[in-house]
Amino acid sequence: MNLLAAYGLLAHALIFGALTALVPFGELRARVALAATTLALVVGIAPGMHAFFGTPSLTLVALAVLQLADKTPPPLSYRPALGLLIFATPFYAASLGLGSFDPYALGYQPTLLLAALLPLGLVLWWKRQDVWLAILAIDLAGYASGVFANLWDVLLDPLQVLLALILVVRQWAIRFIASRPR
Repeated sequence: MNLLAAYGLLAHALIFGALTALVPFGELRARVALAATTLALVVGIAPGMHAFFGTPSLTLVALAVLQLADKTPPPLSYRPALGLLIFATPFYAASLGLGSFDPYALGYQPTLLLAALLPLGLVLWWKRQDVWLAILAIDLAGYASGVFANLWDVLLDPLQVLLALILVVRQWAIRFIASRPR
């Protein structure tokens, strides 16, 4: 088993534990999440997730770790999730062949992408978004380690976009229900 496959299995176990931590178990939440993380590796949930979703991004793993640590408010709230969806929709559409430009290919020679991340880092620093700045630093360190061949694989993945979509749709549903007359 290579390093990327081992990372993928462990990362999916953490993600499964973080998803379990969303269920309101009260004071047992931390223990249930830890048990779910272990169970995901032992029973085969993590390999199944790895086979279905592929290797998760370091961003998603960092968000999962923050969820397991009960970070409040969670970094992936409505506004960051909406921003991720606004970016990811045309990105994945172009990467899947809609148009002649493939933004995914930029991740193999990421000089332009790294240059574009510099203003993002400055904005995160200016707005005092320390958690997101730390996640970006972890992403860049993970890419520099050489484990990932493409910078995009470190920054985002389809499961992360799916979770962002669920968060945005959930918030819209809550607002819709709250705005209905009784």
